[in-house]
Amino acid sequence: MSAILYLIRHCETKGNRVKTFQGRVDTDISEAGELQLRYLARRFAEVPLDAVRTSPLLRAQRTAEAVAAPHGLVPEIDERLIEIGGGEWEGKPWAELPELDPEQSRRWVKEPWSFCARGGEPMREVYARMREAILAAGEAFDGGSAALVSHGCAVRNGLCFAMGLPPERMNEVPWCDNTAVCRLEVSRGAVRVLYANDSSHLPEPPSPAERHSWWRG
Repeated sequence: MSAILYLIRHCETKGNRVKTFQGRVDTDISEAGELQLRYLARRFAEVPLDAVRTSPLLRAQRTAEAVAAPHGLVPEIDERLIEIGGGEWEGKPWAELPELDPEQSRRWVKEPWSFCARGGEPMREVYARMREAILAAGEAFDGGSAALVSHGCAVRNGLCFAMGLPPERMNEVPWCDNTAVCRLEVSRGAVRVLYANDSSHLPEPPSPAERHSWWRG
């Protein structure tokens, strides 16, 4: 037996639009995000789902509701899916971070596994809890399927684990776009990535997250 898990990044937010480090700042979704959710809901309307689990943050919950609604499901909160705690970085414009915190800005790009903003959560802890969230869902929904709605940095950590890579190889893992979907298969604790960063449900694919420069600081 195995479980199919859909790891999904939340839709576009107002914070994404103005290019701030969101972390756990509970920003609402943008107009573009509202539109993305319509297409995401349409995509999942015909996808079998036994449950939807989500980060407690509003942007993830709104995304989870769109995925769950066609199935008559109520999203379940899973704190392990929350975004990295950004400490003093939260709410700051990405463009200002290299000057405000040059060392951690360097780590964010060059050595993300060692990143930890002052007062924030270490990246390695994000990796550990996303690993737990994926394995727990794999066990809970063995023989079925579920969606896990999370955030950019958290999804990247989860995908890193799912690809069989340690945190130190995180730079080999792509960033996922808003509402992009990763399909995972979990069987007896072993995880396989069937596809990643798929946004084919959107009429116009977003500008790939990897091409953005602002998140790099």
